[in-house]
Parts: sequence; C-alpha cells; structure tokens
Amino acid sequence: MKILISAYSCEPGRGSEPGVGWNVAKEVAKYHQVWVLTRPDESKAIIEAELARHPIPNLNFVYFTLPFWQNSLRWGQSGAIQIHYYLWQIQAYFVARKLHQHLHFDLTHHVTFVKYSNPSFLSLLPIPFIWGPVGGGESAPKAFWQDFSLRAKVYEISRNFMRWLGEIDPFVKITATKSCLVRATTEDTAKRLQYLGVKNIQVISESGLPKQEIISLGKYPIPNERVTKFMSMGRLLHWKGFHLGIRAFATANLPNSEYWILGDGPERQRLEKLAIELGVRTKVKFWGRLPRSQSLEKLKECIALIHPSLHDSGGWVCLEAMAAGRPVICLDLGGPGVQVTSETGFKIIANTPEQTVQDLAVAITRLGYEPQLRLEMGQAAKNRVRELFDQEKMGRNLARLYQQIVEQYHQKMQLENTGCRIQNTK
Repeated sequence: MKILISAYSCEPGRGSEPGVGWNVAKEVAKYHQVWVLTRPDESKAIIEAELARHPIPNLNFVYFTLPFWQNSLRWGQSGAIQIHYYLWQIQAYFVARKLHQHLHFDLTHHVTFVKYSNPSFLSLLPIPFIWGPVGGGESAPKAFWQDFSLRAKVYEISRNFMRWLGEIDPFVKITATKSCLVRATTEDTAKRLQYLGVKNIQVISESGLPKQEIISLGKYPIPNERVTKFMSMGRLLHWKGFHLGIRAFATANLPNSEYWILGDGPERQRLEKLAIELGVRTKVKFWGRLPRSQSLEKLKECIALIHPSLHDSGGWVCLEAMAAGRPVICLDLGGPGVQVTSETGFKIIANTPEQTVQDLAVAITRLGYEPQLRLEMGQAAKNRVRELFDQEKMGRNLARLYQQIVEQYHQKMQLENTGCRIQNTK
C-alpha cells in the first residue's frame, strides 16, 4: 500500500520524538511504500546520510517548512516551537493533498509530535487516518506540587492551560472524530481522548528498541561488586522526580551502596543541595550529561534503574534497563506504568510524597538485599522487551494494522454505496 506519514520530528539514531518518527517510518517501509512529511532544518542531512549508507527503497521523504519561518529552532525550544508546529501542520495538509492527487495514498498516519492536544490536518484527507502515538494527558499529582519551585509550578500551570486550549480547539476535536484509530501512550491520555469523542483507542508504548540493541543489552552481565549501585538517567527537571529518588535512597540507607544520576538540567543544584541535607552527598554521584554509549556503559555497573517520573508519556530508558536485565523502580504513572509490570520491577502508587518515598525505599532495600529477586525480575524484563518492544515486531504489527484498517474502510464504503443505490432506486 501507499502510506503517508506525518513526522514533524524525525531523525535516525535518536530517542524521544525524533526516534519515534524515524523508527515508525523505517519499519513500516519494510512492508509498504512510505512517504514521510518532515522538516529539512532538523535532520535532512542526517536522514540522507543514513539512507546513503543503508538504502530503504520504499522510504521517501518530503521536506518542507514555513516560507516565512524556515528555521523552526530560531526562536527557541518552548512556546515558539509549538507555534511553528501548529502552523506546519496546516501547511502539511496542503502538501499532502497535492501529493494525494498524484499518488493516491491508501492511508495517512500522524506520528510526531507525540501530542494529543494539537491537531493533525491530515485527518481532513478523504482516506483512513491513524493518530498517534499521542501522549501528554498525564499530570503530576497535586500532592507532589509542594516540592516544586515557583518556576516549576508556573510550568505545570502553563502546561495544563495549553492542554485545555488544545481540548477546546475545534480542529483537535475534528482530528479526534475523524481518526479511524488513536494510539495513546498512556491510560491518562486515553481518558482525555474519550472526552474528545474518540471511539477507537489503543493504549500502546511509543518506545521500542532495535533488535540488535536488545541482543546487545541482553548480554550485559549482572554486576557482582562490593558496592551496590542504583541509577537514574534523564534531564534534571522537576517532574522527573529525582528528588524522590534521592530521598528514597537516603531512607533505605543501604550499606556499601551508591546512587548514580546521569543527566543535567535546571534542577541539578537543588538536587545536590538535597543530597547534602540528607547526608548522602558522598553516595549520590552526579555524572552530568553523557553520550548515550557512555550512559549504557554506566548501566552495566548498576543493579537497577530508579525512574520516579511524575508525568512521562514515554520512558526509553526504562526499556533499555529492562533489555539489560535490570529491574525498574518507577511510579505507576504515565508511560513507565505501561512498560513495567510487577514481574519486571516495582510500580509505586503515587498518593503522597511521603508515602511514595517510603515505598520507593522499600523497593530499593529489597533489590539491594535480594540478589535472586534481581535475577528473576531482570530475566522477566528481558523477556518482556523481546516480546513487546522489539521495533521490528512493532513495525510488523503496525503494517498489519494498516492493512486491516484499509480493508475495513473499503468494506464500509461499499456498504454505504450500496445503501445509496438502494435509496436512489426507491
């Protein structure tokens, strides 16, 4: 079939939004002819270099950007990029409509941004439309706002306001109702989509790993060192919950243990101060932002991943840790709550900060003292990633889903045409 994919963010070798765009397009192109709408300023040179090294015959890219705002990164990464994104979606419709007149696509699919509160005007084309993965319906529980700085509270309020604006945008509602299927990354997002009138919702993780990487990570040996090391990785932002991880580690008070935090961001100074106040600064090591290869090498030395994020649609690092046979300690919120099970780690209910820290500490203590539990959870984690989060399998399943949706669409159109002919006869 001929598939049109909208991927505002798309780049090989990346995680997060760019990785989602690239991986979906690459895997689906193994089964169908694929055209991808994306921007030239972010990744054209990288995409074309990758295709020169590893050609994918069925994969075609259509680059365009706003004629009056050609560099989407020119005015920063926050509000300006969201305005550019919205306007780019409008332009994408006209580019797609012209392409459809010549190529006659069977189906369109919006992939990135992974955001439910902005419309995709490709839904206006007269062919089946899939929306997602989309997330963003998650919120930090109000009880946890007490730990946020004024700047962090303003961020959360602004985020909620922008989400509300999206939900009252008539074009978002049109996108929702015209979708044959919406792929939500979390249950929270699924509930908000139901409110928008979506009938057919599939809750599925946005993240996946290449088969070769799953194999490589699966060969990581279990560390058997005198010092037991736990690890967190990500941007040091308030909603990532690293302050909860530090408090829990201090509460657990394991002998001969360390807590490694990989990443950088505006919360680093506050986190370092917290570690000093709790008397664990010598045991909590801040490594800063490292290249991905070095981060994975650090993972090799740790027994488990602590990922206490308060609202996270994805969670690539959780899959990397699981593939490496490391149990994951996370909150039962957002994307990690979909990826992790009671067999592969600990999902902590987040009612209050005090209760959450205590329960996180219990999980840290158990993994620290029970090597057999670590082995069992680690093996279950490997199995789960191989079964559900292998990009090749995810791509194959999506290609089949395309086929089913197009067949159902044509059957529906045939029934409607038959009904019209009968009505005209009467």
